[in-house]
Amino acid sequence: MYPAEIVLPMKKELVDAGFEDLTTSEAVDSAISSQGGVLVVINSVCGCAAGNARPAARIAAEHPKAPKLVTVFAGFDKEAVDQVRKYLLPYPPSSPSMALFKDGKLMHMIERHNIEGSPATLIADSLKGAFEEYL
Repeated sequence: MYPAEIVLPMKKELVDAGFEDLTTSEAVDSAISSQGGVLVVINSVCGCAAGNARPAARIAAEHPKAPKLVTVFAGFDKEAVDQVRKYLLPYPPSSPSMALFKDGKLMHMIERHNIEGSPATLIADSLKGAFEEYL
């Protein structure tokens, strides 16, 4: 588990952009099973990928069709992250990562390997395209 003093500023970056911080399995179940769309961001301390993931999520959050926005933090919110990962099967654990759900069904997935080395704008464009296609 990562120390709070490292994690909290990274959590705040998404919360300040309108993401709801989920910390329990019940909160995850409620968010993902709700009607309509929800974007789940598995946040991470990994500088090589998370440094582009958070800005990409913030950019995508400004899209007119942006769904409900939620986040969990790998290595910190264990219960919530474990629950999200159940919904992401058969995808392997990946952090950071982003998943778009509609009416509880996984519609679009961006894994860590899709984030690493990609500029935030390209990642955001993938999310915005998914919003346009599925929501």
